[in-house]
Amino acid sequence: MKRSDIPSLDDLRAFAFVARHGSIRGAAEELALTHGAVSRRVAKLQHDLGLRLIETDGRGVAVTPAGKELGTSTLRAFAIISDTLASLQAGEDDGAVVISCERSIAMRWLIPRLSRFQDEHPEVSVHLSVGGGALDFATEGTTLALRRMDFAVTPDLDVTYLADERMGPVMQAEMAAEFRAGHFIGLGSKTRPDAWDDWLKLNPDVPLPKALRLFDHHFLMVEAAASGLGVALAPQFVVMDDIDRNRLVAPFGFVADGSHYGLIQKKSDLQNKAAQKLAKWIRDEVSTSQP
Repeated sequence: MKRSDIPSLDDLRAFAFVARHGSIRGAAEELALTHGAVSRRVAKLQHDLGLRLIETDGRGVAVTPAGKELGTSTLRAFAIISDTLASLQAGEDDGAVVISCERSIAMRWLIPRLSRFQDEHPEVSVHLSVGGGALDFATEGTTLALRRMDFAVTPDLDVTYLADERMGPVMQAEMAAEFRAGHFIGLGSKTRPDAWDDWLKLNPDVPLPKALRLFDHHFLMVEAAASGLGVALAPQFVVMDDIDRNRLVAPFGFVADGSHYGLIQKKSDLQNKAAQKLAKWIRDEVSTSQP
């Protein structure tokens, strides 16, 4: 096969992420690129190959049969490269772990506790990256990932259950009466725009918010609630420390929403001693954090 027969690997990677997410937006967020940059790479790939890989579908895109086949093959190829690198590096455990964690969980739960792990295991060097949803271990150099498991994983990955996702309204203590009377603004996150609707269906006796304001991330939403801007519907993981310090109150507690958190690792990397130390510590921390 000639070199010219293989299109740009950057274009292939961008398209593979589009095929996996079923959207350009999802691929752009995972790749930390703009929507336009991903669109241009996919368009260039289609032009270079002379194939229609995606089609416009309302506001989004639909992957064609040819696109699905190419996306699957591309992801498999990257996985093979990753497995080969893991095999070559086996036994060369230098004590370094790269953990990918959702932004709000990293800021509000993991980072405040991470010094305890470093005190217990000074021989392990932990590098933290942030991101949400599915991820590509083959290209991102990730050892472990802590994720809310609302997406499918490939067969080469191992997922360890951590805890159920539990949601509830949180606010300044002074706002509790206004909340019960229905005189409040609901605060939400753009990452879960339907969270309030879903929670209110489970709690029909709670008054509706007067208005709803969405923030880019949960940690921004929580800071807004702590500043008295409204009532935030938040994951328990994100606000448990604020509640313990009486910075926020949760008068209705937290209700499981049917999803859960998990630790993800490549099956080919399960013998990584440093990663197993961090994984066990996270499991223990989650266990002690639960009510």
